[in-house]
Amino acid sequence: MPMTAPSDFLATRAMAVPVRPARDLRIDFFRGLGMFIILIAHVPNNSWALWIPGRFGFSDATEIFVFQSGMASALAFGATFDRHGAGMLAARTLRRVWQIYWTHIGVFMVILALTVAAGARPDGMTYADQLNLVPFLHDPGGLAKALLTLRYVPNYFDILPMYMVILLLMPVMLIAERVHVGLALTLMAGLWLAAQAGWATLPAEPFSDRTWFFNPFGWQLLFFTGFFLVRGRIPAPGYHRWLIAAAAIFLIASVPFSLVRWYETHPAFHDVARQLAGLTDKSAFGALRFAHFLALAYLAVQAVGERGAILRGGAVRVVTVVGQQSLAVFATGMVTAQILGIWLSRGDDGALRMTMANLVGFAVLIATAYLVRWFKAAPWARSAPTSAAPAAR
Repeated sequence: MPMTAPSDFLATRAMAVPVRPARDLRIDFFRGLGMFIILIAHVPNNSWALWIPGRFGFSDATEIFVFQSGMASALAFGATFDRHGAGMLAARTLRRVWQIYWTHIGVFMVILALTVAAGARPDGMTYADQLNLVPFLHDPGGLAKALLTLRYVPNYFDILPMYMVILLLMPVMLIAERVHVGLALTLMAGLWLAAQAGWATLPAEPFSDRTWFFNPFGWQLLFFTGFFLVRGRIPAPGYHRWLIAAAAIFLIASVPFSLVRWYETHPAFHDVARQLAGLTDKSAFGALRFAHFLALAYLAVQAVGERGAILRGGAVRVVTVVGQQSLAVFATGMVTAQILGIWLSRGDDGALRMTMANLVGFAVLIATAYLVRWFKAAPWARSAPTSAAPAAR
């Protein structure tokens, strides 16, 4: 969750075109960490989910994913815009959206097939109903069209559609930045305010008035905060003791209003939590979620040292590789979480079984990341000594 001086990410801009910086280790490390947390959160009835960061504050692993994706996109897509202009940026953006779109459709179909094959849970509820997929099974012809046009987005499958819309906003933001950075920041704030007011929403299903759980017009604020931090358009705070203290106090103060087991036994905190619901809303990305994440990110950056000086060792390298292959890891984790949830529901809920499920899930994410990295390296394309081939007969 890097938030550091722009010079840590970008070489000094001599003219309008920046020199592309080396990729910051912290971007991939924290995004990889977020992948593990997201897996824990997605496994149904996972007791480990009681200990993820989102249980102790207003923000959670989704913020990590979106913020770090914004930072990574600034390095990749921002450089394309600076060097080749809006046309090439649009082409590269559409290519990435195309990849994410088919990943989204593929994940949906695999999980649909998995839940149908798994049948019913021991308590009688079907696994398909658990994910609210029964409407699709009742009307696959009608909802298939809505699925393909992103007008049918069940809650479990809503992160990638949100990400696609945000990526499509990226060329608009970069063109606005070129006109004046203030225009880009105003556009960010305007879209976010529209989401808070309920003026900018997208339909999640044709048979009700439900909207996308993750409103991209609200969440783009976090994505482009990371994006413009890397591009040096938003100044990042340096080391200040008073700011560290303020961030720590804010994080600690948020715990009683986020920890369910606490405020359920203390009605006064529960009442306040309900009154703060608009500011902590996950769908539109409420203001307190934004503030909480920025405070957490600031402390995390200070904790890992300058440019992540303390991020060393084998475990860090593994988490970093997971972060580098986030799309494949995320998609695999979505499917793996449901498989693990089905397995957990058909046995005891003891600590050993729960630990095994989570560790197997972690192993799957790690294996996926390394396998995808190997494929991307295309080892079969490397030059090798050739030997005389036998003459064809």
